[in-house]
Amino acid sequence: MKKRYLVPLIPIALLAGAFLALRTPATDPAVMEAKYANAASRFVEGPNGLRVHYRDEGNKDGVPIVLLHGNSATLHTWEPLVQRLGGEYRMITLTLPGHGLTGPNANRDYSYKGMAEAVDLVVDATDLDRFVIGGNSMGGWISWRYALANPDKVDALILLDASGMPLREGETPPPLNLGFRLLQNPLGRFLLKYVTPRGAMETSLRQSVSVESFIDEATIDRYWELYRLPGNREAAGDRAIADREPGYADRIGEIKTPALILWGKDDPLIHASAAVTFKERLPQAEVVIYEGVGHIPMEEAPDRTAADMDAFLDRVLTPVSETN
Repeated sequence: MKKRYLVPLIPIALLAGAFLALRTPATDPAVMEAKYANAASRFVEGPNGLRVHYRDEGNKDGVPIVLLHGNSATLHTWEPLVQRLGGEYRMITLTLPGHGLTGPNANRDYSYKGMAEAVDLVVDATDLDRFVIGGNSMGGWISWRYALANPDKVDALILLDASGMPLREGETPPPLNLGFRLLQNPLGRFLLKYVTPRGAMETSLRQSVSVESFIDEATIDRYWELYRLPGNREAAGDRAIADREPGYADRIGEIKTPALILWGKDDPLIHASAAVTFKERLPQAEVVIYEGVGHIPMEEAPDRTAADMDAFLDRVLTPVSETN
């Protein structure tokens, strides 16, 4: 009789054993900071224990450019542009809450408001009055929302495969990469808090791009290790269900600053047609589409991205008196 009651416990025990065997430990914050911060790294503290990792590099007398990364990335994604544009521009990059060395937000707020709070901390810490803001993917969404909310601060807007626009008529959502698919359901969010194989991180990264040549072992390690910083995996689940306030897409036309829209034609995560939607709603915007490039143009095609950003800023920020 006892054996009959014990039989259902066998698969439960096997599952529990498999879970414990596959469980991926969190990384050590001190070790990660020693590995992934550099001489330019700074940290600014805010409310609820928020501590934002940022870098202020390049030409300190140049036009300041604030750059925001995409979901699951960090400020490191901008290093190719810092190298190419830092001679002329002041390059300010930051890691958003719930990512990298910044770590989670204690109040678990990953809405626009929570993310903009981190941007404001860095803007204040670097004494910026006016600046260019740009972002990739989720960072692009935060960038145009920030430009909408702060027209007195933003001189120009640069969007790289930015999120936030609705699908066009007749379109279906593009397939998500492995990580984003898992985050769409409660079980996946639970599992990713504890089980995060390096191979799954590599697969997700490769499924996001068209040009894979920049993805080396060090890049995969960086994504994987920083994703596993205490609290960051839980934050990824929180971001997956955060309110992105889609109604603000109808207000983007209120932005009157010059805008540049850069897009990888082969972006597997956001249809390149979204660039058309941005252009329709931001008629002053310039649009450049990169053939053979995916979701992360600043890493897949850094030379072209840097050249187009430089040419755009030279056109729109040159004083009228210099053009006469």
